Amino acid sequence: MLDFIRIACAVPDVAVANVEHNAQEICKYIAEADGKNVDLLVFPELALTGASCQDLFFEDALHDAVKKGLKTVVDCSAEHPALTIVVGLPLRSGMQLYNCAAVIRNGGIENIASKSALTVAEKRWFTPGKGEGITGISGRQLGLDDESFFCLHADLFDLGTSARFGVVFGTDLESPMPKSAQLAMLGADVIVALAAVPEVSGSRQVREMLAKARSESLSCVYAYCCAGMMESTQDGVYSGHSMILEAGEILAENKDFTDSGYLLVMDCDLGKVRALRSRKELFRDCVADYTRDKLVGAALMDTQSLRSDGTLYHLNKLPFIPETKAERDAYCREVFQIQVSGLKRRLKAINCNPVLGISGGLDSTLALLVSVEAVRQLGRDASTVYGITLPCFGTSDRTYRNAWDLMKKLGITSHEISIKNAVTQHFIDIGHDPENRNTTYENGQARERTQILMDYSSTVNGIVVGTGDLSELALGWCTYNGDHMSMYGVNGSVPKSLIRWIVEAVADMPAFAPAKETLMDVLDTPISPELLPPDAKGQIAQQTEDIVGPYALHDFFLYHVLRYGFGPKKIYTLACRAFENDFDGATVKKWLTSFYRRFFTQQFKRSCQPDGVKALPVSLSPRTDWRMPSEASYRMWMAEIEEL
Repeated sequence: MLDFIRIACAVPDVAVANVEHNAQEICKYIAEADGKNVDLLVFPELALTGASCQDLFFEDALHDAVKKGLKTVVDCSAEHPALTIVVGLPLRSGMQLYNCAAVIRNGGIENIASKSALTVAEKRWFTPGKGEGITGISGRQLGLDDESFFCLHADLFDLGTSARFGVVFGTDLESPMPKSAQLAMLGADVIVALAAVPEVSGSRQVREMLAKARSESLSCVYAYCCAGMMESTQDGVYSGHSMILEAGEILAENKDFTDSGYLLVMDCDLGKVRALRSRKELFRDCVADYTRDKLVGAALMDTQSLRSDGTLYHLNKLPFIPETKAERDAYCREVFQIQVSGLKRRLKAINCNPVLGISGGLDSTLALLVSVEAVRQLGRDASTVYGITLPCFGTSDRTYRNAWDLMKKLGITSHEISIKNAVTQHFIDIGHDPENRNTTYENGQARERTQILMDYSSTVNGIVVGTGDLSELALGWCTYNGDHMSMYGVNGSVPKSLIRWIVEAVADMPAFAPAKETLMDVLDTPISPELLPPDAKGQIAQQTEDIVGPYALHDFFLYHVLRYGFGPKKIYTLACRAFENDFDGATVKKWLTSFYRRFFTQQFKRSCQPDGVKALPVSLSPRTDWRMPSEASYRMWMAEIEEL
């Protein structure tokens, strides 16, 4: 189940107080939205009349026209039965006038919600809706049928078979006790906000900030639709600002400062919303507290499946990495500083020095940069960082040269300890033929390196800084008690796809400027554990991605498993879309199968991973993020993949 919903905000070119014209404009957008397979269509506050009618709201003629206009819209909805529509309009009940939103579908009005939080200006015309006691609006009065409607204080609707939405108004964003929060506690995945707010300098930025914060704290989809620039400009300008947000991120937004006559359409991922909520203990606690003495229910509509297939949903094929360079550089420097801060605190707490193996590869390079910056911030000399290169059978000339260049140019204390003789003797001791290049051959080298680093660190009052990254932990691409082990891991929550960007982003820092040329060469070096001998030309023969698969794919899988708990079918569908220009479906399926097999069978390595700072929203630390039995079966996940 993909769990997408397609939402649209429509801002028509209103003619103030010309209800017949406005109804026809609304119907035009209903037809357009239905043609785009929209599930939920939102219009601005008071869209049927225009929000700037002022004292014309008191006129009988306007309200007679509202009845006819509403009937036009309801009749139009019967021609588009799969579409749910929310339209703003004024409605009378007895002597009171309410600012309302009608929820319409398939030729009928499901319910009518009224605005409770009014501005000072609005109170000249409207009465605030205060709970379910407001009745008296009937279908007969509206020229429809004899069914009665209620103006509800907190309105909630089941949309189709798998979604629930709530209706609020524009003042919700500024409210210290917003109705949207109440609706979210009652299970609304989607909040639609009908607004009519005159624009002033800076208000758009404030509105964006508030909407991001609201959708983030409620882990919801938030669709905000404001009256447009064709409203009266007698005393102000209505901007027509619309936004569709998901969990703190603006997915779609009109770009013009003042706008109208447009339809904004976007797919939103309800699976992501629910996953985030289920993982937030604070959210679950608030739901329990709020609903403890309440009967949780919603206005039921005819059940039907949502139509969105998610094709409008933007996918970042490197989800751990911001897409624009400016955002990426800032993000990478922030992650780097978190790594530095973690190591700095540990070094200060136990008054020791960082010791690490330098291979000339990406992971050890980042760990080295973190170590150098940590001691610099502690006021120590770079020479208090101890780097050791440990060449063996698979070390290539390029990585060997880069390892030495980095250590020299960064001014750390450097050593070379060849492990060839020690590993050869070890093979003799355990009776292993070195011509047999199996896992024993590879793991023997990795464990020997770790043993030397551990023993050497005690001679210089040091701790071994781990270089292994999040991607390697997920795949189990590390030797147990070899490169898997350290005394403090700085890269443990950083995926492989992000590491190269961090190195590039911090390469210009003053402390690293002498080594920039070497750092750029490291970035161009193929990823390899270098545990098998180089080829005849001395080049790296063992390239990791040829064995375990592309890290870009694996990091994509990992992100959606850890962050949202998506299943194989959804992850496969998203990956095929994100990497449509890179891999075919068969390739994605192949490596997805490999990912799940490795992810489940290698949990035992993650259960005892060393301390290490969490720098990203997700990690595999058994202490902070991921707890999983090492014997868990992956049969169900494989069965789902086999059906793809």
